[in-house]
Amino acid sequence: EQDLKDDQEYKDIVEDIETECKSYGSVKSVVIPRPGEVGVGKVFVEYEKVEEAQKAIAALQGRTFADRVIIAGHFPADKFKAKAFG
Repeated sequence: EQDLKDDQEYKDIVEDIETECKSYGSVKSVVIPRPGEVGVGKVFVEYEKVEEAQKAIAALQGRTFADRVIIAGHFPADKFKAKAFG
């Protein structure tokens, strides 16, 4: 969580995640809520196509990133657009 407070560290984390996730398809956006925001501790990756998201979920589920196990899944598009990350 401390890394998410530092602007440069935050930017580096977003870039690392985007780079990794691009191997599964065309990434539209990466959202990482920061400390004090709803959804902190989660990462949201938006793909151009549902099939690309499904491929990423299958590949990333159970992997580790920064000593944390990834729990991957779908998130409702309407909630994502509304930034309702809770």
